[in-house]
Amino acid sequence: MSNYDLLIKNVKVVRPGQEAPEDLDVAVKDGKFAAFEPAIDASEADEVLDGGGKHLFPGVVDVHQHWGIYNPLDEDTATESKASAQGGVTSGITYVRTGAYYLNKTGPYKEIFPEVLAAAEGKSYMDYGFHVAPILKSHIDEIPDLLDMGVPSFKIFMFYGIHGLHGRSSDQSKFLMIPEDESYDYAHFEFIMRGIEKARQDPRYADIKDQISLSLHCETAEIMRAYTKLVEEEGKLTGLEAYSASRPPHSEGLAITIASYLAHETELPNINLLHLTSRKAIEAAMLMQKTFPHINFRREVTVGHLLADCHSANLGGKVNPPLRPREDVEALWEHLLAGNFSWVTSDHACCKDEAKFGEPREDVFVAKSGFGGTEYLLPGMISEGRKRGLSYNRIAELVSKAPAERYGLNAKGDLAVGLDADFCLVDDQVSYEVHAEDSLSTQEYTPFEGFELTAKVTDTFLRGGAIYRDGEVLGEPRGQYLNRTGL
Repeated sequence: MSNYDLLIKNVKVVRPGQEAPEDLDVAVKDGKFAAFEPAIDASEADEVLDGGGKHLFPGVVDVHQHWGIYNPLDEDTATESKASAQGGVTSGITYVRTGAYYLNKTGPYKEIFPEVLAAAEGKSYMDYGFHVAPILKSHIDEIPDLLDMGVPSFKIFMFYGIHGLHGRSSDQSKFLMIPEDESYDYAHFEFIMRGIEKARQDPRYADIKDQISLSLHCETAEIMRAYTKLVEEEGKLTGLEAYSASRPPHSEGLAITIASYLAHETELPNINLLHLTSRKAIEAAMLMQKTFPHINFRREVTVGHLLADCHSANLGGKVNPPLRPREDVEALWEHLLAGNFSWVTSDHACCKDEAKFGEPREDVFVAKSGFGGTEYLLPGMISEGRKRGLSYNRIAELVSKAPAERYGLNAKGDLAVGLDADFCLVDDQVSYEVHAEDSLSTQEYTPFEGFELTAKVTDTFLRGGAIYRDGEVLGEPRGQYLNRTGL
């Protein structure tokens, strides 16, 4: 009997926390990493893979996706997990909530979340988990039930109370499907925080309390509502530039400040500030870190906001918060290189052409918000990051190890003996243009159309088995639901 099931030779191993890629052989046994050594005898393995001198990265952990927002959840699970594998993503977490979109229903999560699990089961090519948003007042009381079902991470969308999802105000009680005597506002957010902290202090969850966290989409509805009216009435700006102006950066900064103070008030320490898009946003986040040092903040940026700006992307790049002018993109990179961002994600939300664009097609305010991009997460970070001096090992921390640690994916995100053998091979000696037709996502367009990338994932392995190679997904879906609480 061989010591190993799989041996990968002739690769440069990119381990998070190390100073540089290393010439190591990598051995896998029973779906786990079994050895990292300079030279392992090929006779010790049942199968030997020649990595061709490529870089071996840990499987990407994309902790911000939106399966089921514009397409049925079971369909997105199948197709968008393929796009994930194409980008070297081996595990990820997607958001779900009650109300319009997603399952288009409301009610208790004790009933709805099992439906979510059933819709995704057996259809994903990568391992997956869920974040859940407490929308109804009664959802706060269900936080322990969600912990028992494997969900330790929760989310607040700060602008949902009085501003439309796609840019104009609407009847939010219908959008969120909440009773007339309830509201989705700062008071509700406070009570969510208190509910999460109460659960953290429950002795039943003592072993996982540090992995229980709250994420916030930080934009201020009142500011956006006023600026949307101003931009539309003035009529000087169009496209993504108009959308950015209608949701100005100080809207992010104000929401970050409010969210941070509420965390201080409720003594909830684990706060994730999602997809910060501007200099004002990240500077507000850093100010709040200094102001409330006892809060364990994490700060997220997306690959879309690092690669594209509101002038370089096409209208398919409409997203919340918006793509910004180039000076904000440069500010994000400045802070990323300074170590002020905790991880990078995709915010992948597949919105097909027919759903994305309204009438007239060029009107940004009638287009839907969100786009896919998980397949470009690692290639994009390598392509743009190395130009700016961002090391491969630091990239591996940003897209794999750091998000895995925060969100309780304890067997993921790193290259170490005993962890799940999730990894991908990257060719960084290529140059090609991004075209939507080459993506395995069912989205027919991309805001990155025509962008040049200089890195490509050629092989992706999940728990020691190949799931993607040479442009094709392999075999049947074998992704598993990641119960992150172990309860």
